[in-house]
Amino acid sequence: MMGKNSFQFKQFTINQERCAMKVGTDGTLLGAWANAPERPCRILDIGTGTGLLALMMAQRYPEASVVGIDIDKDAAMQAQENVGASPFSDRITIIHGDATKIEDKEEFDAIVCNPPYFVDSLICPKDQRTLARHTVSLTYEQLMGTAYKLLKNDGVFSIVVPTENNDAIESAAAFAGFLISRICMIKTTPNKLPKRQLIELRKVRTEDLDFKEVILEEVHNQRSEWYFELTKEFYLK
Repeated sequence: MMGKNSFQFKQFTINQERCAMKVGTDGTLLGAWANAPERPCRILDIGTGTGLLALMMAQRYPEASVVGIDIDKDAAMQAQENVGASPFSDRITIIHGDATKIEDKEEFDAIVCNPPYFVDSLICPKDQRTLARHTVSLTYEQLMGTAYKLLKNDGVFSIVVPTENNDAIESAAAFAGFLISRICMIKTTPNKLPKRQLIELRKVRTEDLDFKEVILEEVHNQRSEWYFELTKEFYLK
C-alpha cells in the first residue's frame, strides 16, 4: 500500500517525506532479486535512500548484518528512522557519508545499489533530487571501483539500471574488473521493449551467464506470475 509519504510492506513501513527518491518498482525488484550468501554475512547498500534495500535484504537474510550508506543527510536520517521502527533494527546500521570513502577493514559478502541513472540528461534544479537521480555525485566508474574494493573475492554486487545505460555500465564494470554473472531484462508489458535490467557482477567467472527476460504485467494492472512470486513476501497484495 502506497501513500504520498509512506509505503507499507508486510514486515516494515517506509516513510519517505524527506527523501528525494521515493519507493519505486526498481528498488523493490532489486531488493527481492539480489543474491547474498545464506551463511551469516555482511551486506552493503550503497545510496540507501529510504533504507528500502537494506530492509529487504535484512528480511531475506535473517542472519546477515546490513550497512546502508547515503551522502544525503536527510535520507540517511529517514532511513535510520525506518530501520529503527522495523523488526530488523538490531542488524542494520545506517551511515551518513560518501560510499567512495568507506574505510572498512572487513569486506562485504554482497553489495546492492539502485544507482543514479541520468547520465547526460538535464540536471534537475533541486539539489537533493539531483544527488539522487544523476551521476553527478557517484559516476558509474566510481560506483564500480568502490564496489570492487569493498567486495569479497567470492561476493556478489547487484544493481538495477536503465537499458539505455547498458554500454556505460558494462564499460565501467569491465574497467573495475567485474564479470557479469546474471542479467534480468525487464519489460513492463509484453509489447514493450525492456526499459530496466537487473545485473549481478562478480570478481570471479561463473560457468554460464544466467540471462532472463521477464514481464511485469501480462494483463493490465495485474502482476505477472514472475513478478508476483518474486515480491510476494513484501507487497501486501
